[in-house]
Amino acid sequence: MNSLDWAVLIGYFGVMVAIGVWSHRRVDDVGDFFTAGGRMPWWLSGISHHMSGYSAVMFTGYAGISYQYGITSYVTWSFPIAVGIAIGARLFAPRLNRLRSRLHVASPLEYLKSRYNLPTQQALAWSGVLLKIVDVGAKWAAIATLLSVFTGMSLNQGILITGVVTGIYCTVGGLWADALTELGQFVIQLLAGVAMLVAVLAQLGGFGALWTAWDRLPAGHTAPTAGPYTLTFLLAYLFIKTFEYSGGMWNQAQRYMATRSAREAVRSARLSAALWLVWPAVLFFPMWMAPLLVRAQKPDASDAYALLTERLLPHGLLGLVVVGFFSHTMAMCSSDANAISAVFTRDIAPALPKVGERVRGWSHRAGLLAARLSTVAFLALSMAIATQVNSPAFKDIITVVIKWVAGLVGPISIPFLLGMVRQCRRSGPTAALVSWAAGLFAFWLTNYGIDGVQLQIQIVAPVATSLVLFLLIGLVRPEDTPERDAVLDRINGDGDGEDGFGPARRLPGQRADGAAGRAGRA
Repeated sequence: MNSLDWAVLIGYFGVMVAIGVWSHRRVDDVGDFFTAGGRMPWWLSGISHHMSGYSAVMFTGYAGISYQYGITSYVTWSFPIAVGIAIGARLFAPRLNRLRSRLHVASPLEYLKSRYNLPTQQALAWSGVLLKIVDVGAKWAAIATLLSVFTGMSLNQGILITGVVTGIYCTVGGLWADALTELGQFVIQLLAGVAMLVAVLAQLGGFGALWTAWDRLPAGHTAPTAGPYTLTFLLAYLFIKTFEYSGGMWNQAQRYMATRSAREAVRSARLSAALWLVWPAVLFFPMWMAPLLVRAQKPDASDAYALLTERLLPHGLLGLVVVGFFSHTMAMCSSDANAISAVFTRDIAPALPKVGERVRGWSHRAGLLAARLSTVAFLALSMAIATQVNSPAFKDIITVVIKWVAGLVGPISIPFLLGMVRQCRRSGPTAALVSWAAGLFAFWLTNYGIDGVQLQIQIVAPVATSLVLFLLIGLVRPEDTPERDAVLDRINGDGDGEDGFGPARRLPGQRADGAAGRAGRA
């Protein structure tokens, strides 16, 4: 990188901070901070949902998969995500929106206390927070790895720079800042992705290389499944990503909650699904062609895309592509930080011994300050984890992303998402806690307790275990009550907002702060 590339990168950071400062004026209470007051347009929500779903891991870990195995990187990753979001568009998106509009919650998990009980809510909240610290730590490490290729910075320096900039804009502006910066990041990535595609096509002989270059690739690169990424892996991944990207990891749930109505939440999900179907293929094409143009230096080929960029792009455009790397990671990490802050301040802190009563009595200003401080704390912890992501406990970036996140999201998301579905009303606290605990045990058993377990079994066993037990226990030990049925009726009723449902009602014990104010009236 030269001075022009650095100018592009520094200018990008400046714009992100400026958006955060501008968004600060739109945040008056925790409802604005966590759900944008229920006023986010569906198209902005859809783009934000899409951008918050992937990071620079695509340009490191998945670039390595593309270099080694070819198009299976798309077939077994972004394609099942697109299908999963499309499935969740009708099944989960409108219900998540009604959590805000009818139950007046600011955190996705806030309804679980009434749907199940306090221990269930706390178990899902604590385990999800710990998982996301590790997950986001892997994302910081991915972007720092790329930064080291281009600038020679150390891993820790890269983590510090990206973490601090992200912390400024998402802490100041909340979900509004996240969504608006993600819109800007999408535009940047569009320009950078097209520039990279054109540069690769020029090297391969022109536009016709889109069809003619495939037979020059190594054998097996055009196979839809290859290596450890088999058909079974594809089906398992589809199963998992349907839950994860439909709100199971909370930050995507917030995008649906932030729209004006359940109908707009559905439109938001469909836009995100369409983007997942088309846009990753554009980004992946240069990675698929990388074996014809560069020789990867790392054993896992995670440096292939960075080497390709350095070789093909002139200065200025090189800086733009580096900005694109940052945009994905900062989009995901900032959205995760906001979601975790919501869960901590709305679900965990009020239940803490000794301090819970004081928390429940927070003023609007105190609640907003706590939201911002918890966002900073989460980012700091994830950055600390990022420095250890290549340790023996985590092995490498792609292991954390594929195995840890895919394996553990099921036990956390099954009780949360299916708890909103009326057909699962018989599944109560026992079903939720047993399915959660058994899913975590299945993850440990297949990843660390038994040697030689196939990758697809490692990632599908936890979510399958949780799903089967959640439904089965609900049948043999039903725990539906009139109070729980009333919660489900409000989530599942037709229409948007409170139409046809009479006066708004808060959840039992819910405090009347900003989350139940403007967010509830949207």
